Formats: sequence, structure tokens, C-alpha cells
Amino acid sequence: MKKGGERYVNWGREALDLYEKNLNKVGKIEYRGEFPYTLLPTFHSTATAQITVTIDEEGNFLHGEQVPANDKFTIIPVTEKSGSRTSGKEAHPLCDNLRYLAGDYPLYVADDGSCFEIYMEQLKKWYESEFCHDKVRAIYYYLQKKSLMHDLIEQKVLKQNEDGTLAEKETIQGIDQSKAFVRFIVRSLSNPLTETVDECWKDKTLWEKYQQYQRSMEGEKGLCYLSGKRESISYLQPKKIRNEGDGAKLISSNDKDNFTYRGRFATKEEAFAIGNETSQKVHNALKWIIRRQGGTYDTMVFVTWETAEDSAGELEVRWDSDTEHIISEFDEWDTGLEDPEFDTNAIGAELFQKAMSGYRTLQNEEKCPTTMKYMVLLGVDAATPGRLAVVEAKKIEETRYLENIRKWHKDCWWRHEKWRDGKRIVYYGMVGVKEIADLLFGIENNGSITIVDGNSKKLYAEVAKRILPCIWDGQRIPADYVERAINKASNPLAYKEQKNWEQILQLACSMVKKRRKELYKEEWKMAVDKNCTERDYLYGRLLAVADRIEYRTFDMDKDRSRITNAKRYMNNFSQRPFETWKVIEENIQPYLNKLPVPERRFYENLLDEIEDAFESVNDYQENKRLSGLYLLGFHSQSCALRTYKTEKTEEK
Repeated sequence: MKKGGERYVNWGREALDLYEKNLNKVGKIEYRGEFPYTLLPTFHSTATAQITVTIDEEGNFLHGEQVPANDKFTIIPVTEKSGSRTSGKEAHPLCDNLRYLAGDYPLYVADDGSCFEIYMEQLKKWYESEFCHDKVRAIYYYLQKKSLMHDLIEQKVLKQNEDGTLAEKETIQGIDQSKAFVRFIVRSLSNPLTETVDECWKDKTLWEKYQQYQRSMEGEKGLCYLSGKRESISYLQPKKIRNEGDGAKLISSNDKDNFTYRGRFATKEEAFAIGNETSQKVHNALKWIIRRQGGTYDTMVFVTWETAEDSAGELEVRWDSDTEHIISEFDEWDTGLEDPEFDTNAIGAELFQKAMSGYRTLQNEEKCPTTMKYMVLLGVDAATPGRLAVVEAKKIEETRYLENIRKWHKDCWWRHEKWRDGKRIVYYGMVGVKEIADLLFGIENNGSITIVDGNSKKLYAEVAKRILPCIWDGQRIPADYVERAINKASNPLAYKEQKNWEQILQLACSMVKKRRKELYKEEWKMAVDKNCTERDYLYGRLLAVADRIEYRTFDMDKDRSRITNAKRYMNNFSQRPFETWKVIEENIQPYLNKLPVPERRFYENLLDEIEDAFESVNDYQENKRLSGLYLLGFHSQSCALRTYKTEKTEEK
């Protein structure tokens, strides 16, 4: 066991445990946004169907239709080989492509791709077994007629050329119609009031019959290294782990020619052996939890889940979320506060504390208060196109997990802005991991800052890997990230839109605040610290006052795109503050003279007050580079001046 409640984790055992604890969710199709997912039954996979064929229980064709775009997610039985097939001819047991199902396929498609005999030979074995299902029998009767292509053409589901062959350029949902995937509905005519589900992909009794059938055919059993039980061993592991199009495998031991295991073991059986059904449970659990609550960073996927019974995600707080998202997940709670935009630091802090306390209460007290619960974190990435690698595998006490997240957001606590549905949201806390990556390494694109270069998207994964230990383990924030944020924030001229620069400025402030707490145990707040005599902080305040003086003279109709001299010289100011300040100070005099007398006196007195706060003349006249602390002074003073009571013009 590691320090801080963190444990070494066997990700395979944790995934197996996750599956066993959520058996009530097997086959239940859920949605994350518009994307469906499910915890698959063993010996099953998913497919994207393009055609639905309806037959009766005697195998008579009733109807054929194209699958609606929002209903193509289909659960299908698979064999060990078909579940991992690529280009080879391996038939699925029930639902498959036209080339497998249609006995009349060669009459309409001029290629050698027909696999009808392979499919029917396999289906016949299931049909003749004691585990045959009524739907299997009906499908077998129908497909024996070798009329599937003809029936679908008659129904105008498939389209022909003038010579009667299948039209090559026609597609169904972007798939060549000759390669369309077919699923079945079997109508019960003898008992129309039966509670049996007609759709094959939803029928649990069909799933159970196929599971029994598969178990009956298991051969010699061996020791499963994961479960510790004797099972039928599998060396063909499932795909589709990260998404439905993912061809990379997480487990493989079939490379006997390139010395993968030789030198230590004589055979692949000695190197690694995992039971077929255990493997399926592990992979199905990973697929389910990743689709349910995983976060994707280019090719890398991170996912966390709670080890409690039947609790994989409903109450989980995402480690990579921003503070506002954590709070907004609990909008339905009665917080007693009526300001969703967190206009003040105090309100934001209280909302965040209530949310974190709520997580802790719900996850620990209402469930199993006497049992220690853990959070598991798993990160996988494609080492090669066909191979996945586990890049992170951690396990931590649930309360410790929540406390570490709370500490990350509190240590980085600063004022931030973001836009949602065209509306500006102001909140206090820290931005999410993806936004950190965008702000540090992205460029302006369509009004926002994002990473747009395809190759550069690897940075999402890199940032996630480097920020994760800061959140999970309390490690120091990367110094190079802090410096990059400072440098970008010191160059407002690099941004066309003010809001984009302000976002990087706010991120820099959060990072600087956290870095100084790590190095010097300092606690910095959003409110201006008028007692602070730090040179860098004071110079930041001076720059903010100069910026505000000039801004107050702007005509909002004519000068909306103007940039102040303070921002224009900001980069030079950060490198040579005393020298540059004399230039800025001289430039603001004409703007001071344009202000009403009370307001002018306020700013003049404030400038004098800040300059007097320097510990010495030498300190003031020192021209060395400013640290990131000046950004805290600048932003705090800027926010404070926006609410100065004598200002008559509302901020746009």
C-alpha cells in the first residue's frame, strides 16, 4: 500500500469485480448524450445495424427496412473468433453482414465474398443443440430459403443496377449496401399477447440460451491467472475497448515468432492464461464504464469508478472537471443560495464546499457506512495501432479521492469565466484538464482557444498525464506549465479577442497561486492585499491601475477594439518593469486629465499608495524580470477597480 490511502491495483480484478457488482445493468441500453452503451452479456458484442428484417416464428418473411439512424445500436452473440475478426471469414452466430446471411448473395454481387455456407453450418449446430431458441429456429428456417437479397430488393431496401446486380454506389447510413449489417425481429403469431420481446437484440432469453450453448462447447479447461478458477482458456481477446471502432487489444499473447515471451517461458500458456468468460467480463466492464464516464484525450482514455456495490458513476465527481461543472452537477440540491453564476468568491466557495460535502455524504454515509470504499483510476492508450497499453492504474480511498480533488480546486482557487450556450458564466475555482491543454497549447480558432492541429492533439493526453498526479497524489504542478501560462498571459497582443486573453490570464493566476503555496506556503486570495509589500505584486497593481485609467476614457461605441498602453507594453513590462513603467506612467497622464476630478484624484491617490508600499526606493527601481506574482496583483486590482463606486459606465 502507498501513502495517502493509495494502493497498487490489479486493473483486471477490479474490472471483473465491477462487472459482477453490476449484473442488474447487463443488456440495459443507456445513453451518454446521444451515444448508446450497455454492459454486455458474456459471449456478446455490439454492432451497428443498417437493416432490420422481420419474420414470423415459422420463418416467413414479413418486412424489411433500413434502421433509423438513432436506433442502430445492436447487441449480437459472437464466437471467440468472430468477436475479434478483422479481415478473415468468421461468422457471427446470428446477426451479420449480408455476405454471411444471404444465400442468394452471389446472384446480385459479383465477388467471392459470400460466406453463407460458413454461417449456416455454424447456425445449424446451434439449431440442432438442446439450447436452441424459437428465434434461432425461425431465422434458420428463413435463411435456408436463400431469398434474403430478393426480399430486401422487393421491399426497396436494396437498390439494383439495370442489369439486376446490386448498385455499387448506393449506401445505407454511409455503408455500402452490399456490406450492410442485418438484425432480426421474430414476430410471435401464435401468442400475440406474450411478454416475449420480438427484437432479437433485446431478448434476454435468447442471450441466456446462447450463453448456455457456448458453455456446452467449451473444451479442455486450464487455470485462469485472473480469477484463479479452472476455465476454458482464451487467447483471442475482444476489441472495441475505447469506442465501437477501436481495433486495439489490451491483452495479447499470440506473437510466437518475435520472442514476446521466449526466454522466460516455453509456451504462451505459461506466459499468460485467462478464462474466456472471465476475459469477456473484464473487457465488457471496461467498455461499459469507459462509455459511461470515461474521458478521452486524443487516443488516451481515462476512467474512474467507485468500488461500491451498484454505484459505478451515479455519484462520481470527475477529477478532470472544472469547478463550475462540479457545482452544476448538483444544481437540483437546495443549497440555500440563489446565485448560479457565483458572482462572489464567498458564494462560489460555499457552493463548492456544499457540492464536495454532498458527494462525501452520498458516497459514504447513505451506502455502506461501515465499509471502506475505493476509487479506481485506469488510463489506457494505443501503444501501436493494434495494441493498447495501461498507462495509469491507481486505487485510492474514496474519502481521500474527494479530499484531493477538493484540495486541487481550493489551492488553485481564482476567478474564471467561460461561455455556455452563448452565456458568460463567472465562477471561482479551477478550470478542467482539457481547458488547461487548450489554453496552454492551443491557438485562437473561431473565437476560442483550442488545439486544432491533428498532431498536436497528443498534447491533450500529455497534459492529462502530467496534471493527473497533481490532483490524485498532490504532486507539484509542473513548473514549465506555470511558466508557459505566465508568458502567454504577459502577451495580450497575441490575442484578437479580449476574452481569450483573459482566460489564459485567469489560468496563469490559478497556477501561480498554487505554485507559490507549494514553494513558499503562501495563501493568496482574489481580494487585493493592501498590506503586501512584495515588489512583483505591487508592480502588477500599478499596471492594473494604469490600464483602468485609460480604459475609463474609452467610447464604448468607437473604442471597443482598442487596447490600452498598459496591455500594449505588458510583455516588456514583465521583463523590465521599472524602465517600462516610466513610459506607461507618462502615457496615462492625458487620460487622467480627461476624467472627472473626483475620479482622477482617486486614481492618483491609489497610484501614490501603491508606490509608497514598496519597501525601498531600490526595490522600486529594480529592473529585473517580474515573477508570476505580478499577475495576481494585476488581476486582483483589475477586478477591484471594475466595481469602483464613482464609475458611471457599466462594464460591457
